[in-house]
Amino acid sequence: MSRTAPHRADAVLLLGSAGCALTVLDTNVVGVVLPTIARDLSASFADIEWVVSAYVLCFAALLLPAGTLADRIGRRRLFLIGLSLFALTSVACGMAGTAMALYLARAGQGAAAAFMLAPALSLIGHAHQTAPSRARAWAIWGAIMGLTMVLAPLIGGAIATWFGWRWAFHINLPLCLLLAGLAWAFVPESRDPVSRRIDVPGVLLFAGSMLSWTWALIRGPVEGWGSTAVLPWLLAGTLLGAGFIVVEQRRAQPMLDLRLFRVPALVGAVLAMFAYAACVQVMASLLPLLLQNARGDSVLQAGVHMLPFALAMLLLPFLGRRLGTRWASGQILALGLGVAVIGNLGIAVALWQHSSAGLLLAMAVLGSGGGLLNGETQKAIMSVIPPDRAGMASGISTTARFSGILIGFATLGAVLSSHVRGAARGALTEAGQAWTPALIERVVVGELSVQGAASDSLMRLARHAYAEGAAYAFVTAAAIALGAMLLTHTLMARRCSPG
Repeated sequence: MSRTAPHRADAVLLLGSAGCALTVLDTNVVGVVLPTIARDLSASFADIEWVVSAYVLCFAALLLPAGTLADRIGRRRLFLIGLSLFALTSVACGMAGTAMALYLARAGQGAAAAFMLAPALSLIGHAHQTAPSRARAWAIWGAIMGLTMVLAPLIGGAIATWFGWRWAFHINLPLCLLLAGLAWAFVPESRDPVSRRIDVPGVLLFAGSMLSWTWALIRGPVEGWGSTAVLPWLLAGTLLGAGFIVVEQRRAQPMLDLRLFRVPALVGAVLAMFAYAACVQVMASLLPLLLQNARGDSVLQAGVHMLPFALAMLLLPFLGRRLGTRWASGQILALGLGVAVIGNLGIAVALWQHSSAGLLLAMAVLGSGGGLLNGETQKAIMSVIPPDRAGMASGISTTARFSGILIGFATLGAVLSSHVRGAARGALTEAGQAWTPALIERVVVGELSVQGAASDSLMRLARHAYAEGAAYAFVTAAAIALGAMLLTHTLMARRCSPG
């Protein structure tokens, strides 16, 4: 196995990390500008959900096959293709004139992100093959990702305030061009001549199942859960998911080797990863909506107020690593999920009590739980799978993470929109205000701020209704985290040794 010269290895590390950071930056920046997008495009709440979900769905479905494709055709080549596609789809997002055009472009952007992230990770791993070099490389990579996550809300708020939300996408064009030029000049090509074949049936069944479930969860609050517009999608998601399990069990080279799930500790670790993504990571998109629609923050203020959450996510992994010398992974995961329960419940209570200080404190607590979970979930999954199956372990971890984000965002979004609608109807009726379905939809989206005829009292009513209803989404997240905490602790109880 060839080794990369030290200066080349550092260039690969920095450029690969920059490519990964670009996907993190894009995801978190878009979360902050969602309310602005909704107002400018007259989008419904379902449209907002698709702006996030279309990206995550394509990203999750294509990340594993992208890794295999990178090994076959060349990691640098696919990285450059991914950068090119990401630049083009980002421009398409920024030029979108309708919500549908935007989330279709976002689907393409998610696919491009997969073609960019998977080879970037492979390039870094290939360039750093000794244990000390690899440890240093992933530590630097993690620091860059954490710093990007902290700065992203501020960057998103500043871009939207000074240049408009479209530049949250257009900014990717010069960044991609710069990275592509540097990668072409400094990153050597590498490939794996004995790479696995792409599991096309597995990819299609997995993507189809996730799409069906997401569609049902997004349409359910609008159409009714028992309607013919929702039930067929729930059934399709279930059948496609069952088909995925059957196919993966029979394939010689499956997308996911489900036989590994016979180990209870792996089930517990994967469950913790899924719950972390569904109850903490999705808040990068939900919390900016809450801050702007319930508190009346500007987009820049929302970016600033995301700092307690983001900083805690950045700093708490250091505590997690220290705990890892004394505690078993299952104990750390249970602790992190328990802190996530407290953080989500704290946000709900702060919303019901309309406490700004309480809300920011609870956001910091939630971020602390996420910080404990972020690195430990990956470590726990990797530790219960044999080292010679490291690639499959990484695939399982990645699939659990992005499936959690996708299903978590759709589920919590459904709870939020249902309860905000109910709270808005109740508050307006109690206040003697006439309302229409269109007005209720504007409350859910947070679009009332552009309605000149809306009185201050109606604005206060709408914001209180949004806070009251949104609180139930955080209660739901707390319940999911609590269930995952109990199951993870039980399933991983036998793994009692630290680390």
